[in-house]
Amino acid sequence: MKILAFANQKGGVGKTTSAINVAASLGHLGKKVLLIDLDPQGNCTSGVGIDKDKAPYSTYDVLLEGISISEATQKTPYQGLWCVPATMNLAGAEIGLSAVNGRESVLKKALDQVSGYDYVIMDCPPSLGLLTLNGLCAAKGVIVPMQCEYFALEGLSQLTYTIGLVKKMYNPELELAGVILTMYDGRLNLSLAVAAEIRKYFPDRIFRTTVPRNVRLSEAPSHGKPVLYYDKNSKGALAYLEIARELMKKRG
Repeated sequence: MKILAFANQKGGVGKTTSAINVAASLGHLGKKVLLIDLDPQGNCTSGVGIDKDKAPYSTYDVLLEGISISEATQKTPYQGLWCVPATMNLAGAEIGLSAVNGRESVLKKALDQVSGYDYVIMDCPPSLGLLTLNGLCAAKGVIVPMQCEYFALEGLSQLTYTIGLVKKMYNPELELAGVILTMYDGRLNLSLAVAAEIRKYFPDRIFRTTVPRNVRLSEAPSHGKPVLYYDKNSKGALAYLEIARELMKKRG
């Protein structure tokens, strides 16, 4: 079982979009995937067709109420894909976790009781707080979606420092599993320059497939669908399918 955290402390980089669509693509390719929504906004949850208001249990209950992941898991309408949803309650989890002994490892302990999945994908919030820390402590690898712009490079250096710190203090197995270039436009010099810079620093970690700017990717979440099930022939759907194939090849 491969446990991956999708993380980037910078918002608006396509992190949740990438988590949803990589998870759905892996499911479509025959893998059994558990998607865990760690972001209080719950966009990952609604993006795979789950009604947050009707979820009996959520990530909050797993982290703070002792509910098992299996109890909180819901089957999505999509092939091979299950989800632990997030609700607005999760916004209070940072405060609640701060009073818990071993607060950084609560999710890891819950995941130790889980089996039967090929991949566990966690969508972390766009911050480096306790929710993201729980994701990083539970994961074996971090996948970083990055928008092709200058400030993204600064954010990546901060995130790699954090990954190194978590690896040293809490989780020696944690590695940077890959960087996904999102909102890529090969016609723009900036996209080309940022991509070249990232490839220079992470030659073995960057996914070969880039995710283009694509209107279908923006439209799909409003229908509660991964883009593969909204428009399977769109450039966004084809890109995430190829990234999933790369991930399967690289990580088994």
